Amino acid sequence: MNEEHNNSVIEELKQSEALLEGHFLLSSGRHSDRYCQCAKLLQYPDRAERVIAKITEQVKDLHIDMVVGPAMGGIIVAYELGRQLGVPAIFTERVDNVMCLRRGFEVKPGMKLLISEDVVTTGKSSLETIEVLKSFGAEVIGVACIADRSDGSFPYPVYSATKLNIQNWAVEDCPLCKQGLPFVKPGSRKM
Repeated sequence: MNEEHNNSVIEELKQSEALLEGHFLLSSGRHSDRYCQCAKLLQYPDRAERVIAKITEQVKDLHIDMVVGPAMGGIIVAYELGRQLGVPAIFTERVDNVMCLRRGFEVKPGMKLLISEDVVTTGKSSLETIEVLKSFGAEVIGVACIADRSDGSFPYPVYSATKLNIQNWAVEDCPLCKQGLPFVKPGSRKM
């Protein structure tokens, strides 16, 4: 990803007030001093189209059959990515805190699937979704996201509109907790 490409996505995130500063409890259980609230960007269809086009450019030749987004963060990304690629887009969701495929959505053996997320840090939601999809015999070819916050060790290719280097810590190592600063939990996963 080139610098100009990355800067244009960062500018879209800033203009939509999606980059937040404070003390955050991430859905992974880790803590951070910054948070990328992609829902703030995704509320603007024109911004979503421009940013997700950066991902579409990277995956357009992968012969994807369907895009699957884990609820909540991956749903709008899946829809827009599917629209741009001309393929169906569905989502997984948690029932009793277990990721599953519902609502009559079908995945057939051998289908080439791309997971979509808003932000990937540890990839927990994506990995849970991948396990569900593999149980149907599908082939997951990678994860697409607006912001890649991972450390590069994710076991699947990650296609992102931007790479964000935002520190995060285990609760016991969090310097903000040690300062006594209260945290907020902006994500959707129940913990």
